[in-house]
Amino acid sequence: MSGKQKEGEEKSNTSHDGMTVPPPKRFRKKNRPLPEPASLAAAVRSGSVTDLAKAITCIESSTPAHFEYSEQLLQLLLPHTGNSIRIGITGVPGAGKSTFIESFGLMLCEQGRRVAVLAIDPSSSISGGSILGDKTRMEELAKHSNAFIRPSPSGGTLGGVHGKTRETILLCEAAGFDIILVETVGVGQSEGIVRNMVDFFMMLVLTGAGDDLQGIKKGIMELADAIVINKADGPNKPLAEQTRKEYEQFLHAIKPYTEGWKSKAYTCSALENEGMDMLWQAIQSFQSVTQKSDTFDKRRRTQVKTWMHALIADELERYFYHHPYVKEHLDGWEQQSMAGSVTPAQAARALCKQVFQAYK
Repeated sequence: MSGKQKEGEEKSNTSHDGMTVPPPKRFRKKNRPLPEPASLAAAVRSGSVTDLAKAITCIESSTPAHFEYSEQLLQLLLPHTGNSIRIGITGVPGAGKSTFIESFGLMLCEQGRRVAVLAIDPSSSISGGSILGDKTRMEELAKHSNAFIRPSPSGGTLGGVHGKTRETILLCEAAGFDIILVETVGVGQSEGIVRNMVDFFMMLVLTGAGDDLQGIKKGIMELADAIVINKADGPNKPLAEQTRKEYEQFLHAIKPYTEGWKSKAYTCSALENEGMDMLWQAIQSFQSVTQKSDTFDKRRRTQVKTWMHALIADELERYFYHHPYVKEHLDGWEQQSMAGSVTPAQAARALCKQVFQAYK
């Protein structure tokens, strides 16, 4: 068979009904050059949400070429950050976090505040994908000119946040957003990581505190500056008030996480927009009290130190797995560990000794 005949056969692909099917088209993603860091930084500073989104995408990128660019961008914007109140919002599944954030955010936007919502969606442990549906759940807030909603996948990061949430907070502050709402994936013991990147931390719960108190980790509630019983409306309102009293008793018995601040429980109805102003007053009072006592700034400084140590751990892990010896011998040590010829601890120590020569 000639080469022309083969070529003709390849082109005449047919489907089950005999119709000719054109060869599949291949699309290549165009690598659009990024603007100069100074140019993008100026655009972010101007308040352009399009450029803010572009900057966040670059920050979140795992492409090595974007790392140095992102560092330069953050360095340029760093002097223009820190002028916001950072609020972390967590809660049990079904507590109505998205509905609450939309109602709360709209109230603040109508007061002339600029609100950025960083909504984190859980990533699949199998495919790594996320639905990222928060923007559709907050449709009214997403349309407001004073609001910016950025859904991001958790990417397997513990703590219910994205690995670059801290950097994203700084970018939003540089863009002029004075209220940052960080919605986490949900309640869990590792959820406390978000506590180390926000000023005020609130937890949304449902009515029926007797069961909830047994199901929720005590450590999470000890981190909260406020516990909010949502859906306090209609026939559920009396039960919500009873739940509030039960949480008040619990909070009274534990040491407040924030020095000089007494954590309290509140009721609200995101559906009927009730209780939102009271919560905002509590947050403003918190900011005033903690700034006067230097607790606010001290916490920010401590959070920066925690962030630095987290980045050191990330860099060490990256360096370790990219080391030539580890690339060549990791599989062998894994096989020996699984076979039981060496312990995992012995394998890990042997690898570390080769990578870090001074390791003992």
